[in-house]
Amino acid sequence: MDVVNRDSVKPFVTKDGSLIREILAPANSRIKKQSLAEATLAPGQATASHHHIETEEIYYILDGGGMMEIEEDKHKVCKGDAIAIPPGSDHRLTNTGKEPLVFLCCCCPPYSHEDTIMNDKA
Repeated sequence: MDVVNRDSVKPFVTKDGSLIREILAPANSRIKKQSLAEATLAPGQATASHHHIETEEIYYILDGGGMMEIEEDKHKVCKGDAIAIPPGSDHRLTNTGKEPLVFLCCCCPPYSHEDTIMNDKA
């Protein structure tokens, strides 16, 4: 059985600029086909616009609020919202609030820098 406490995982900055903790991933568990991370965006911070070649993602907002952009669609998001992000879809999340925006990110296959393609969009 793999039980990993979020506080025991060292955070790192992903290619899109968000601070994450990979709670469960191939590197620290027997999980091989997906990953679960907690990400945090400071007030006013946004992830860089990007997409993934193979990975589909689910973002689940734990705290805070912001603006989710997927391709040309924009939607306000807040605590309790889940967002589906298909592979190949340009996306970006911006913290529009005054508190940290904290969200879970489920990736299948697991997150990798190699699968993350940065866009020229601002």
